[in-house]
Amino acid sequence: MRSRQQADALQARLLAAAQEQAAERLAFFNIFEQAPVLVALLRDPGHRFEYVNPAYQALFPGRRLVGLPVAEAVPEMQTQGFVTLMDRTYRTGETYVGQAMPFTALPEPGQPPHPIYYDFTYQAYRENGEVAGISIFAHDVTEQVRIRQQVERLNQELTATNADLHASNTQLTRTNVDLDNFIYTASHDLKAPISNIEGLLLALEHEMPAASRLGDIPKILTLMQEATERFQRTIQHLTDIARLQQEHNQASETVQLVSVVEAVRLDLLPLLQQTQAQLAVQIPAGSTVTFSEKNLRSVVYNLLSNALKYCHRERLPQVYLRFYAEEGCKVLEVKDNGLGLDLSRGQNKLFAMFQRLHTHVEGTGLGLYMVKKIVENAGGRIAVESQLNQGTAFRVYFLY
Repeated sequence: MRSRQQADALQARLLAAAQEQAAERLAFFNIFEQAPVLVALLRDPGHRFEYVNPAYQALFPGRRLVGLPVAEAVPEMQTQGFVTLMDRTYRTGETYVGQAMPFTALPEPGQPPHPIYYDFTYQAYRENGEVAGISIFAHDVTEQVRIRQQVERLNQELTATNADLHASNTQLTRTNVDLDNFIYTASHDLKAPISNIEGLLLALEHEMPAASRLGDIPKILTLMQEATERFQRTIQHLTDIARLQQEHNQASETVQLVSVVEAVRLDLLPLLQQTQAQLAVQIPAGSTVTFSEKNLRSVVYNLLSNALKYCHRERLPQVYLRFYAEEGCKVLEVKDNGLGLDLSRGQNKLFAMFQRLHTHVEGTGLGLYMVKKIVENAGGRIAVESQLNQGTAFRVYFLY
């Protein structure tokens, strides 16, 4: 009787644990159901579909996916090499990141095939320390790829013949405007779904007791929250860039540089304390700049925050900000003793959108792009000198 009672109690506990795990999985699936990206979960070496969200299923209308191996349900993924990438992820456990990779689904009867471009990740998930399957997260970047291809074609045409120079420049300008409008529209339209995802994550954390957060669930929740926050920052930067592209005639005013620098210093005070940095400011009394005050603050903030974020681990950060006149220009210099940069990789990459030379520090790769755009829109320029592991100096040249 005691043995039977113990067995019954154990069976009840196992049933409760299974039900709790099923509820957790259902909560995650509810999040995926509303996500604007493609989500799928594959299991075992045969990559059998265990779950697909509506966005993923819509790519293959009328097909059965769940319960079937990828090679059987979507044979075109086998022929186009995607199953080979899945095999490697399953075998090694290493995440694969694909960028703007084309995929051509079997077309509907009477319709021509056409490639769709995706940014995607294949990430292994484990059970009992062993790889049990692969998660797929992908989003459609076809429009961006087509715009980029269009811009590249226009650039080729621009260099091909001087006779068509004027027409090519007009078309390129129109394309750039379309690209700016796309960035603004995309960032605006993405705010609502990413806010919904963030709200769902908070609701999930609230509804899920701490005792039920077993295995990798806390880590996954944290990663999803951090990804959502990065997405929101990127959307805000994209909005700022789209707005900045239209500010060719900025409202300039006489700005007291000391007050701007002091306001930025106060904003960065937590980072200064965290890094134990020494900030030395040398600005002659009464120094002014004819510039948009809001944009000047953005320039100073980005340069100082970068100097603090990219500090060297083996020494205390020392940052110097000084202001002086040089050959008909006013110069704002921010110099540090941080990680430095390998400028042999090109200054154009340093100031390009979404390009980063140090990837171990949190960032979006948009700050220096915005600084350069702000300064050049006002008729100035920015220069950089740097030595790897020694430090970096940025100089902003303002017009009188």
